[in-house]
Amino acid sequence: MDRGSRRLASAIAAVALIAFLGPTDVVAAKGAKQELAETYAPITMLRAQEHPPCDVDEEQYEPTTVDTVLGNPDVTLERAADDGKRRFSKPAPTTADIAGLGERYYLDLPGDPLDAGCTYATDFAEIKSKGKAPPITYAHIARERGEEGIALQYWFYYYFNQFNDLHESDWEGMQIAFDAANAREALAKGPDEIVLFQHSGGERAEWGDAKLKKEGTHPIVHPAAGSHATFYDSAVYVENGRNGSGLGCDNTTDPVRRVEPRPLLVPTDPREGTRFEWLTFEGRWGQREKGFNNGPTGPNTKTQWTEPFSWMDGTRSTSPQFPGGFALGPTITGAFCATVKVLSGFINLEAQTTLGAVLIILIAVLLVAVPAVLTRWRPVSLDPLRQRRAFGQLIRAARQLYGHSRHWHTLVLIGLSAIPVIGALEGLEWVVLKLTGGGSFGNGVSNLVGSVGQPLGFALVGAVVIAFVRDLERRDPPGFVEAYRRMLQRFWRVIIGELLALGIPIALAATVVGIPIAVWKYVSWQFVQQEILFNDKPIREAFRSSSNVVRGHWWETVRVAGFLWLISVITGPILTFALIFTALPLIWINVLGTLVYALLIPYVAIGRTLLYFDLLVRREEAAAEPTRRRWWSRLRPRTA
Repeated sequence: MDRGSRRLASAIAAVALIAFLGPTDVVAAKGAKQELAETYAPITMLRAQEHPPCDVDEEQYEPTTVDTVLGNPDVTLERAADDGKRRFSKPAPTTADIAGLGERYYLDLPGDPLDAGCTYATDFAEIKSKGKAPPITYAHIARERGEEGIALQYWFYYYFNQFNDLHESDWEGMQIAFDAANAREALAKGPDEIVLFQHSGGERAEWGDAKLKKEGTHPIVHPAAGSHATFYDSAVYVENGRNGSGLGCDNTTDPVRRVEPRPLLVPTDPREGTRFEWLTFEGRWGQREKGFNNGPTGPNTKTQWTEPFSWMDGTRSTSPQFPGGFALGPTITGAFCATVKVLSGFINLEAQTTLGAVLIILIAVLLVAVPAVLTRWRPVSLDPLRQRRAFGQLIRAARQLYGHSRHWHTLVLIGLSAIPVIGALEGLEWVVLKLTGGGSFGNGVSNLVGSVGQPLGFALVGAVVIAFVRDLERRDPPGFVEAYRRMLQRFWRVIIGELLALGIPIALAATVVGIPIAVWKYVSWQFVQQEILFNDKPIREAFRSSSNVVRGHWWETVRVAGFLWLISVITGPILTFALIFTALPLIWINVLGTLVYALLIPYVAIGRTLLYFDLLVRREEAAAEPTRRRWWSRLRPRTA
């Protein structure tokens, strides 16, 4: 059927409807639908822009009209040259231009989604400042053949998607289900269920569910910053890709700003020549790219457009939130969020330049392979403890000492003691907050206390391990109680030494120009605890002696200490990442990560102490060697 025939058929149908119902009934039916759309129009709570418009952790966009791209002179309608057809390009496409076009067509907004920068955010801010991007939501009353009831859908159009996947334009929304035959009956009976659109899936709830917040009849929803997936509350949501959820972490946390998009009622099958004829466009609303960077198709191509109830039956009833509470080291869920973000950035880079992605992989492989090849891993001996060791020998020796049949149970107990020790130190943050009564001063002090809790706890437990190794090296009977007693005898020196070893480099780095000195000093002071516990030195002398031990072996210290730190922060996530893709609650995954981190504290402390032994032996050997004359000294004239 051509365009003229369809237009004639639509006109005949409209005349027949008016003849059957009468003009007054038709207007009344349309008025009831509009009233229904306005009665349940959502209130969106978007992450506030405190650093507009380029901060991607804040929400740079809001639900708006498609007129931000249709008729925009900077936007073009494109079709690639394929199937023997020439490339097609039309600037400033209108509703009539895109109506009825198929999937080969796409809209191309100004900018490159794979290298978005601040281009799209700046463009949208300019469009909004000119009053051309009012807050709008497209209301659609959907029915499904064979199903009773109606579904009231609210579709949100966003100018750009600034998430792990980057693409021009974005469509998200929500749906409210009514057990009613028409809009007027729905107004009388009220809703039954609601479902919020989230990436390729959704999360449903009963209308009276406590998680659904309402202001009168208006649902309060929280679109996530950048991805625009819609949620019920303010939180960070951890998603593993199951049941249509995204992969990564959606952020809806405070501060937020309130936006009330005005509902525009749209038909399921718009007639030709009408303002909503763009709903017949089956192409892409953004630049064509590979994979997840491809521009999205419109609401009319989604399953819920014509099968709202069947689609809703397959949605989730919950969305896992980022768990709070105490945790040692990096939380597994936090590491998961960061890892997905980094990998997404790599995928985006590969879509932009395959050569650049290959080079990054090669560099990463070399960084791992070269140190492993250029070191000795055998033989490994623990007697004596104080001896020279290559990098590989040192790493293996630390593992063997930790797993020694006579010592592992004591070292494991010391490692697990980090949980109550660090927990108590971080608990001081809550105590300080209560004592100060909050406010800017109280929050500042409590945050300062909380920020030093983990480093101090790590230092205390690490000092206990160092004391244990000290007894082993000196042939004294080692044990849990003895190690803690030796640490407590030097408690204040350990505490003050750790605070200074961290605080002074941080203060130097804050000046920016002092960053090189900060890095140098931080590495040079790696063995302050060993000097205090092995040689019972005062704080100032311990710092001086640690610098002397590292002198001449700075890069070796960086390599070993950096590797041990890396082991402590990545082992937990590596061992437990797979659990995020299971039904195990996130809080228990973080608990397992805490246990792994605590058990690695003895290994890290042993490794650093063996490095300390290695550098001491090297210094002693260097002192015993005869002084070599430098080549330039031979140029000096000899004295008679």
